[in-house]
Amino acid sequence: MELHGKVWLEKNGDVLFGRGRYLLLRGIQEYGSLAETARHLGMSYRAAWGRLRSSEDRLGVKLVERTPGPGRGQSLRLTPVSRELIRLFDDLEAEFDALLQRYAQTIARRLEGTDTPHAD
Repeated sequence: MELHGKVWLEKNGDVLFGRGRYLLLRGIQEYGSLAETARHLGMSYRAAWGRLRSSEDRLGVKLVERTPGPGRGQSLRLTPVSRELIRLFDDLEAEFDALLQRYAQTIARRLEGTDTPHAD
């Protein structure tokens, strides 16, 4: 038996950060380019930029900064805040997944009759 769930951060009903924005930041970290990240994620540059900007606006912090790139171009790199946000989200997802796994095992045992429910 498997139990699935998603976790994301909201404020006043607006998404601040979740798996999609996490993948955007990880892509920027890997490729140094939002366009390349968007291409790998199968989304338009405009959609990727819009999500990134909305998270920055809603969080009130910069998540990326421009740096000189190869040739005459520019590349992007993560700010210290976004690197910490990635680390915290990794931890949160790991704990959330572990919680879901424990509950899936408990549910499976109870359905099989090998675990008696506790009186609350």
